[in-house]
Amino acid sequence: MAVMAHLMTLHQGAIVWSDWRSRYPTIEPDLSDADLDELELRGADLQRANFCRSSLCWAVLNESNLSLAKFNKAILHKTEFIHAQLQGAQFIDANLVGADFHKSNLNDANFIGSDLKGANFSDADLIGANLIGTELRGAKFKRSDLTRADLRRADLSNAILIQANLADANLADANLVEAELSQTHFYRSSFHKANLKLAHLSGAYLFGADFSGADLSGADLSWTNLGKANFSGANLAGTNLKGAHLAGAILPNRRS
Repeated sequence: MAVMAHLMTLHQGAIVWSDWRSRYPTIEPDLSDADLDELELRGADLQRANFCRSSLCWAVLNESNLSLAKFNKAILHKTEFIHAQLQGAQFIDANLVGADFHKSNLNDANFIGSDLKGANFSDADLIGANLIGTELRGAKFKRSDLTRADLRRADLSNAILIQANLADANLADANLVEAELSQTHFYRSSFHKANLKLAHLSGAYLFGADFSGADLSGADLSWTNLGKANFSGANLAGTNLKGAHLAGAILPNRRS
């Protein structure tokens, strides 16, 4: 449960809150199990704060420092985190439907098992982020940096990742049906047993990518760089490979 003194200070606004944090820097605020819907706290110092199981629907936390904060099992429907610092933050099993992380720093953040349908991560940094088993249908990742991100078993159907960087990302067993992935950087990324039916990857950089056992039926891979990519056991029925660079690629049942 939240500490009442912490909640009372929080409700006095960002200036009072940040002053209190500067005077007591070692305190880790406990704001768990609290109703904080529509809270507006721009630019606040919320490092290491505990928001577990709290409700922050429609809250505005833009430009706040939330590094190492905990939001496990919190309800964050349409919460704004624009330009926020969220390095190492935890969102395990959280409800983040429609949340806005535009231009936020989420390096090494943990979203395992969270519901992120329709969330906006455009221009955000998610280097090394844990997105295992997340619900990301229709989420936006335009120009985001997901280098080394773990997206195993994530549902990215209809998600938009145009011009994003997913070098060395793990998308094994992910659902990418009809995802928009054109002009995206997937150097050495793993799509092992992923579902990429009707996905749009035109112009993507996929050098050394692993598509072993993946379903690419009807996918658009035109004008992609697929040098040394591995398609062992992949389904390429109806796949568009017009203009694709396939030097050194391993294709089903034969080498190219």
